[in-house]
Amino acid sequence: MPIDPGAVSVLNLIKELGRPPLHTLSPAEAREASAKSRAVLGAPPEDVGLVEDLTCPGPRGTIPLRRYRAAGTEAGEALPCLVYLHGGGWVIGDLDSHDVPCRILANAARCSVISVDYRMAPEHVYPAAVEDCAAALRFVAENAASLRIDANRIAVGGDSAGGNLAAVLAIMARDGTAPKVGFQMLLYPATDMAGERPAYQRFTEGLILTDKTMRWFIDHYTPNRSRRVEWQASPLRVPSLAGVASAYVMTAGYDPLVDEGIEFARRLEADGVRVTHVHMSDQIHAFLTMGRFIPAADLALRQAALALAHHFKGG
Repeated sequence: MPIDPGAVSVLNLIKELGRPPLHTLSPAEAREASAKSRAVLGAPPEDVGLVEDLTCPGPRGTIPLRRYRAAGTEAGEALPCLVYLHGGGWVIGDLDSHDVPCRILANAARCSVISVDYRMAPEHVYPAAVEDCAAALRFVAENAASLRIDANRIAVGGDSAGGNLAAVLAIMARDGTAPKVGFQMLLYPATDMAGERPAYQRFTEGLILTDKTMRWFIDHYTPNRSRRVEWQASPLRVPSLAGVASAYVMTAGYDPLVDEGIEFARRLEADGVRVTHVHMSDQIHAFLTMGRFIPAADLALRQAALALAHHFKGG
């Protein structure tokens, strides 16, 4: 399957600009490089009904949040809510890196989106990100009325590392250690820290995310190798997924994480969880934040949003 032409353009541009692979940089340098790429690759932001920066209490201080409300919604209307966890390998990414996707999801699903700026590795290693995301979900559930959110319609979602964290929160919600959620949106998620599946051997060069880059992220996030088997780091390793929230899983064909994403969707189905799995066979990892060059990013986000909206309507 050929790579999407827009994705080819992105890869060619990165090559022409001579941007070094992230795994050859320090975390600070990687964050700077990612922020510079964002302005070039990202689509223009959509107008929404409200954008507001907030904070919530966390286990090690306040956690920055950003709240969105869909355009055209009434100010006092209690909207369903997606708690969104950004990607970036637990090392890069922030509220700004995923501002455009969050706006699209809010408008297309006609909901509120609350984006979480959880602590980053290597300054804060696993399970810091899990703790922050759980605290943010708890804050949303406990303050639903003041946030003008329908407490009975809260979902979790995220891409890549954020998909990993969303899957973990869904398991915690099932087990009663996090507030109840009704839906999980997992976009090319990382589900196993082992890095042993065949896709790691297939994608070693020429992509934004390769096996080396993914291992660099994992090494920063989980430097204690013995803890990588814990399901809070590797949700694919949880003994059972029975009873977790219904799921939307999207995987990308040119992605070291594709095998574990597909396997997670299959595990959900085998354990009796309602799941929709969409496979974008011609896409690269992280394409959802590259809408200026990859039109399929908009399509994929709106498709995920429609699945979310269907759930919020009781589907």
